[in-house]
Amino acid sequence: MTSVIKYMSLMTTCSVFAALISIIWQAFISLKHLNKMTSILTGLLAIESSLKRPLQPPKVAVGYGACTDLLIHATDFLNYTEELVKGVGPEFTVDEVNDRQELLQTFAYYFKNGAAAERIMPNTELFKELIQIAKSRHLNSIQWFLGGNAPLMSTRFHLEGANVLLGARMSKKLRRLVPAEIKIAGDEIPEDDIHLILEYKSGDTWGPFVAPRANRYILHSDRNNPHLNSVEHFDAAVRNFQPRLLVISGLQMMDSYKFAHGVREARLLKVQEQISLQSPTTLQHFEMASYVEIELLQLLRQYVLPYVDSLGMNEQELENLRQVLTKGRTTLATDWNPRVATALDQMRDVFQILAQDYYRNSTGLPHRRLLTRIHVHTLAYQALLTVRDSQWERTQIAAAKAALTAHRHVCQTDMINPESALLILDDSFATTAQNKDTASRIQLNPQQPVPCWNETIVVNDQKSLPIEICVAPVLVCRVAKKTAGAGDNISAAALSQQL
Repeated sequence: MTSVIKYMSLMTTCSVFAALISIIWQAFISLKHLNKMTSILTGLLAIESSLKRPLQPPKVAVGYGACTDLLIHATDFLNYTEELVKGVGPEFTVDEVNDRQELLQTFAYYFKNGAAAERIMPNTELFKELIQIAKSRHLNSIQWFLGGNAPLMSTRFHLEGANVLLGARMSKKLRRLVPAEIKIAGDEIPEDDIHLILEYKSGDTWGPFVAPRANRYILHSDRNNPHLNSVEHFDAAVRNFQPRLLVISGLQMMDSYKFAHGVREARLLKVQEQISLQSPTTLQHFEMASYVEIELLQLLRQYVLPYVDSLGMNEQELENLRQVLTKGRTTLATDWNPRVATALDQMRDVFQILAQDYYRNSTGLPHRRLLTRIHVHTLAYQALLTVRDSQWERTQIAAAKAALTAHRHVCQTDMINPESALLILDDSFATTAQNKDTASRIQLNPQQPVPCWNETIVVNDQKSLPIEICVAPVLVCRVAKKTAGAGDNISAAALSQQL
């Protein structure tokens, strides 16, 4: 009996000791992680603060369109119905949402893949009914915001010290949400388009599905924005404004919209005329978005892409664009957290193809521009590719600014707390996945957290272009408060550092 008691006492002592060691070990790991996050944050802030502000605020013009965002938590708003959510396989897709079943099916597909999505609902009565349900049954949880790529980017440029011109038609009520210092080119309208923003957090469940990351599903039934009605007002204003940077955005509102024959192409031709006639000293940026219609993407390749210096997009839009350029098709939801090497290879492919187009056609089309900048924003990192000795400088600062803005916007805070952040980017990454023999491996140094390096991209037998690539880790917000508009704020913040 005595030996049994001694044995039990020994087991208890060992258990307590093991538990104590486990607690100490977890505390050590947590402290080590916090120190690493603090070092990365300190390094990013040091890079961000190294920019010397110009004496004169840079002039930035941003088009087109505006809307009101109605934001609601997706899984509270949408009731999971097993009968309706069927047939959602790995290749599921619809270009537009016509009824409740298609809404639930498309939401299920993008929710389980953690991918951002934007779809038009031609059924205006159903869309109005959804808005009314949100306003009546979820009055205490819905939020209203200024929406649209152009207003959100304009607001960010203003916050970063730029002199901003916005091309948009909006109601008097919506104009009150735009900073008074921003000039608006566009007439007043009685009612704004509404976008229904269905947001969800990482780990949210909906039926059998679990969201791998925080993101949003956007539903709209616009009547103003697809026609780009502010283009004409914007045209005259831009000529007088003479911006350093012209940003084109909001063209995804034309996606899957039912235009009369030739109307959409005519509107894009007007956009082409506007951007092709700008001064060579005016930099031009096109902000990508969620496109699903191959015909529109092909029109963008014809009317927009050849005339801009810079492209901004997320990981899904990057792969979508690459698929269009290489295979003439669009892609569905992609990897929500692509490896750095994969994204860099996709960026090089897009850059090379568009550069080949430029050198093949530049003599016949004198207003074409060589693409000299690509910015890809992902959950885990910011990647920037710029042509060396081009007008784009301070690539490292832009990458750091983008990474910090990502956390600030999603967490809805100006002050970043390392304890509220996660690091998803690995401690090291390969520079390419296509040729492992020539790939370099970049170690992430917390004290110098934005590595940059030089490469050369072969365009054709006669031409090669020297480029710089910078990658910045994102301190991912642990508890996302707002993902809608993150891309617009990130892109604008990065651009503001390079003007």
